[in-house]
Amino acid sequence: MTSTQDLQTVVAEHDRGRVVAIDSAYDVDDRNTGRDVVVSASYSGVLPARFVADRRPRAAIGLDCGIGPEGAGIAGLWFYEALGIPAATADVNGVLLGDGVDVHTHGRVSRVNAVAAACGVTVGMPVADAAMLLLTTDPTAKAPSEITNRTVMEEGPGGRAVVCTDSIAFGTPADRDTNVLVTAGHTGRSSVPYLRKFRPYGFICSDGGRGRDDSGVAGLAIVEADGLAGACVDARTAMMGDGLSSYRDGVVSARNALAAARGVEVGMAARDAAHLLLFR
Repeated sequence: MTSTQDLQTVVAEHDRGRVVAIDSAYDVDDRNTGRDVVVSASYSGVLPARFVADRRPRAAIGLDCGIGPEGAGIAGLWFYEALGIPAATADVNGVLLGDGVDVHTHGRVSRVNAVAAACGVTVGMPVADAAMLLLTTDPTAKAPSEITNRTVMEEGPGGRAVVCTDSIAFGTPADRDTNVLVTAGHTGRSSVPYLRKFRPYGFICSDGGRGRDDSGVAGLAIVEADGLAGACVDARTAMMGDGLSSYRDGVVSARNALAAARGVEVGMAARDAAHLLLFR
């Protein structure tokens, strides 16, 4: 800790700026604009994010406060993301609420937005390390079509693999008859052209909350006629738009007959279903 100025404590300095700890998100001010990483002991909802973002700091770290219904405790992460501001949250269970210095000293990252992830911030990282990384690293600007978040989760026989990506639209020619794609968009009729284009060895998408007349899973039966084995996860169990969440958190809510023939069942964890689709 180097100095205290009013309601802000400078906990680290660099020639690019400072890491400043504040007890409340409302303690951010014009001193932080364009140069500081602000570490706050407030929750990271949209309301505090609006106050912090109004001062346009270099980056922001707050608390997840248990996340809560509808993700209210971390919803500010995406508010920041839309403005191009790197942001992360710290797990509230490891820190003192209302004590920004303690968050910096003892906190560990629980969630990151895409801009912070592009700087190298990861879940589990000490807040002090994440803050310094955000201070010294410039995120690489990407077009929306470039942010596909493709991640290989499991490798199988014949060069096959389970690959997570955020939308079936982000499939590639390399997936054709080879990879099991775990994605996070709905499986309505608009997904069908992409499934037919990329023809994965298997797929898991979201049911999108199913919709009227089960329109959110209609694609399962349509592509069954094309020989494509697929399933959906319940949108209440996994984050839409996040393929990794589909894989890690999703629970299968529907599958077509070809996926059932490979052992996929309703109520099964998505990661187990993906494994079966890969090896059978």
